[in-house]
Amino acid sequence: MTVWAAAAFVCLVFLTSAFSGVFGMAGGLVLLWVLLMLLPTATAIAVQGIIQLTSNGARAWISREFIDWKISAIAATGLIVSAIVFLAVSYSPDLAVVSISIGLMPLLVWIPKSWFVFDASRPAHAFWCGIVAGSLNVGIGTSGPSIDIFFVRTMMDRRGVIATKAFLQASSHVIKILFYLHTSRTLFASEWLLVLAAAPFAIGGTSAGAAILRRLTDESFRKWTRVIVTVVGGAYLARGVSLLW
Repeated sequence: MTVWAAAAFVCLVFLTSAFSGVFGMAGGLVLLWVLLMLLPTATAIAVQGIIQLTSNGARAWISREFIDWKISAIAATGLIVSAIVFLAVSYSPDLAVVSISIGLMPLLVWIPKSWFVFDASRPAHAFWCGIVAGSLNVGIGTSGPSIDIFFVRTMMDRRGVIATKAFLQASSHVIKILFYLHTSRTLFASEWLLVLAAAPFAIGGTSAGAAILRRLTDESFRKWTRVIVTVVGGAYLARGVSLLW
């Protein structure tokens, strides 16, 4: 990778981390989109996982006072169970399936809240939140708005939602990284150097996103999350269909 390409990549990491800091998910989708164009599918998912771990971990730390630790602990159990299942079936990702699956996920943010019966504050639902998040993160590289459906009925404000989701996403990224390092040993020295160079930019973008989040209302936060995730999902869906075609 040339110096200019590396510089463009770390700038992208900063911007996508800022997006994630504001909306909780959109940045990771954009980053994975670019990585899937540059790297083999398993390698792209692993690299995105390491960078997003830095970003989500920083966001969880910055907003740690708002994390619901009961929900997080129960959901983490579900994350581990899902990873064990994927190991048992020797899962390997396919680019077309990954793209189409991510492309369909934004449909979840448009489903009326009245349709959802999930509530992450209930232990059984928190466990299934972990199962879903872990399965999608390992299977297609991101869990995206699927986590949101477990939080729409809770009494948490946007800061609590972002903080708890950041912790869950960071935890699921750890599991995803370990899964792909164990099953494919997919990262080479060049990818590790790129990840190390991008890590400070991920943290910086997260801090910038947190500052923007404080200026948003709950209503505008939910509105823009829907719009941005839908646009990104449309791009994924188009790419997946074109690969199948």
